[in-house]
Amino acid sequence: MDSLQAAKVIVKALDSKKAEDIRVIGIGELSVIGDYFIIASGRSGVQVKALADEIETKMSEKGVTPKRIEGYSYANWVILDYIDVIVHLFHSDTREFYSLERLWSDGEQIDIANLL
Repeated sequence: MDSLQAAKVIVKALDSKKAEDIRVIGIGELSVIGDYFIIASGRSGVQVKALADEIETKMSEKGVTPKRIEGYSYANWVILDYIDVIVHLFHSDTREFYSLERLWSDGEQIDIANLL
């Protein structure tokens, strides 16, 4: 599965669980750490965990497992590392504080309508 296909599966999973403010940022031209950042928010720690679980389920159905998962037990900021696609799931307050979109504002903003 290429990185764009992975991004589509992840965005659909997030949308199905009512993630807030889903953003996809193309970072491939800016960094060697991956092709895309996907950023989304949940209204509670429970929802953030549910988002992470749904992504893992849908990706595993495609035969893909994350290289690493960080932050799941705290559920303020969960990172799922799929090598070329890195998913950042935030509790709403935490997302506002770290403002990753601002830090990666030079990246290509991908319209998620094209991924749904």
